[in-house]
Amino acid sequence: MKRWTLNPEYATGESGRLFADLDTVFELEGEKITQDPLSTVHRIWVADRYYYVKRYTGAGKNLRRYLGRPRIQAEWENLLHFHAWGIPSAIVVGFGQERAGGAFLRGALITEALPQTTDLAQLAKQHDPRLANRPWVTHVARQVALATRMMHDQGFTHNDLKWRNLLVDDQALANVYLIDCPGGSFWWGPMLRYRIIKDLACLDKLAKHHLSRSRRLAFYKMYLGKARLDTADRKQLRAILAFFEGRE
Repeated sequence: MKRWTLNPEYATGESGRLFADLDTVFELEGEKITQDPLSTVHRIWVADRYYYVKRYTGAGKNLRRYLGRPRIQAEWENLLHFHAWGIPSAIVVGFGQERAGGAFLRGALITEALPQTTDLAQLAKQHDPRLANRPWVTHVARQVALATRMMHDQGFTHNDLKWRNLLVDDQALANVYLIDCPGGSFWWGPMLRYRIIKDLACLDKLAKHHLSRSRRLAFYKMYLGKARLDTADRKQLRAILAFFEGRE
């Protein structure tokens, strides 16, 4: 059984023809960006803009083909959650999958490329001067803090909330976009608290090498929405700082 959903805004013209169904999407050719044994990502140019086409041809071996959400399904569902919560992310253009006898066979996700954007990890690698610009860092940090808190307030954690998955555009006061979230999921109780700490520790993993302690603390306060930390906040902060100790 094949299921395919195309965003109505892209259902006409060249995009409507090229993104019409799952079979058509699997015939598309473009610049190969990444590849692994189960998936490929291509960048294609359609009607004056770039799109990313992610295609999966497997969900793993044996029971993994039958159990749980396929990774591609998790990715499109999580991006749709982001948009529903008002978290800026790549526009979802089309998505779908094919199953046979309950087993996953293949699936695809199309997103519109975000123009003039760079991930924060790349900026750090290049020692971009914006990371030393206090107003710019504060503006970006506030957006990341609010988006992260919005996710966590829904009982949802990203599970790979690293700088490489945060894009900023080239505006003077940059806009931030969250991308690539196939591992995100809903949790509750102690597991939610653990996953929240992991998300915040992932953000701090590069931050501690490129931002001052005062700016990192300011981010944590933005995330909490507090001017002062209480005992529970300080306990959580210690857990965040210790999360990757001995694992780096």
